[in-house]
Amino acid sequence: MSDNYQVHIIGGGLAGSEAAWQLAKRGIKVRLSEMRGGGDMTPAHQGEGLAELVCSNSFRSDDAENNAVGLIHQEMRDLDSVIMAAAEIAKVPAGSALAVDRDIFSASVENILNSNDNIQIVRERIDRLPDEGHVIVCTGPLTAMQLADSIIAKTGQDRLAFFDAIAPIVYFDSIDMDTAWFQSRWDKGDGKDYINCPLDEAQYREFHQGLLESEKADFKEWEKNTPYFEGCMPIEVMASRGLDTLRFGPMKPVGLTNPKTGKRAHAVVQLRQDNKQGSLWNIVGFQTKMKYGAQMELLRKIPGLEKAEFARLGGLHRNTFIRSPILLDRQLRLKSAPHIRFAGQITGCEGYVESAAVGLMAGIMTAAELAGQKIEPPPATTALGALLSHINGDAAPEGKAHDYQPMNVNFGLFAPLEGRVHKKERKQALTTRARSELNAWKNANAAIM
Repeated sequence: MSDNYQVHIIGGGLAGSEAAWQLAKRGIKVRLSEMRGGGDMTPAHQGEGLAELVCSNSFRSDDAENNAVGLIHQEMRDLDSVIMAAAEIAKVPAGSALAVDRDIFSASVENILNSNDNIQIVRERIDRLPDEGHVIVCTGPLTAMQLADSIIAKTGQDRLAFFDAIAPIVYFDSIDMDTAWFQSRWDKGDGKDYINCPLDEAQYREFHQGLLESEKADFKEWEKNTPYFEGCMPIEVMASRGLDTLRFGPMKPVGLTNPKTGKRAHAVVQLRQDNKQGSLWNIVGFQTKMKYGAQMELLRKIPGLEKAEFARLGGLHRNTFIRSPILLDRQLRLKSAPHIRFAGQITGCEGYVESAAVGLMAGIMTAAELAGQKIEPPPATTALGALLSHINGDAAPEGKAHDYQPMNVNFGLFAPLEGRVHKKERKQALTTRARSELNAWKNANAAIM
């Protein structure tokens, strides 16, 4: 079958494996190219198995009633995901989380794919994007340099193969607006583009000291020689440059007057709206290498954020991803070369499950195209649809496509509920609606399911 294939998938991680399965089970012949095992290795991987789990053996929560990750697990199961099937085989005790034996998981994925005659697994490195044929690129956050250069040449957009700086994101309904207030610096725009959390001098000094003393995550071996960019400086590095560095940077109080006191605070933490619904707010300039526990403890000392709930915590790591809202259409196709789709973490999703979920959708969309059909993404009321809305830019505030950053699936990405729903009932209402909407979407696309 070496030259007898209809779709070429580049990358045998979770996204590539899932995309291959979704195509093959629909009778489509696939060539799955994976460079590990062909004489090449990434800096992160240890072995040659498909869908190798690098950083963790956990797929996080499996609670489909109260957690967006658990919900996307269930939606993937409903769509016959090979990744979820292998996870069930390799499952180990982890409470309400879904954790797996790494080796059994990888071997299970590979065994399932090898058992399908429509899939040819080839151990080879692909150095440039193919000029023709149906292609799905699933090369992940450590895409090999030659292929990354080919992607740059094709897209005209530089990849982010340096440190990817991510600031924490807070759920709006967990912010204490009796302490915080809406105001843009110097009242620019409509004057309400930012939420402001004030700190007096004592609070600022305590926060500054907390940054210096906080526990930091170690750099991976392949990250250590990657330089910082001044615009992506970790907040704790800024803090180390002097007591007032932050007050002249992301925590500057100028141009802001606290309407509750009529005075200017000693320092101000600002949050910027991160999605159209206004349910997610980004803490401006707070990219960090602090460990997650240290982040939550310190950030909850900021007035107004004492009870903050986080859709995403801050991070800083070497990453490669494309600006999907600018470069891809709603079918995950490259606008400048629509025979090429992208899937997995290279599209700007975070996490094993999310990567596989995008691979699943890329496989289904490609299968539909080969059948002469067009399948729209699931609605943003579902976990799959909400994740895709982040990738294609539907969930982004207008004009913010250039600020695109990787994201895990979370309820803040979902289309808002209609009417008033009590906060305690919100998650259940979102999951109930999602199941109904996914079933409706499946029924409407029964021909390709």
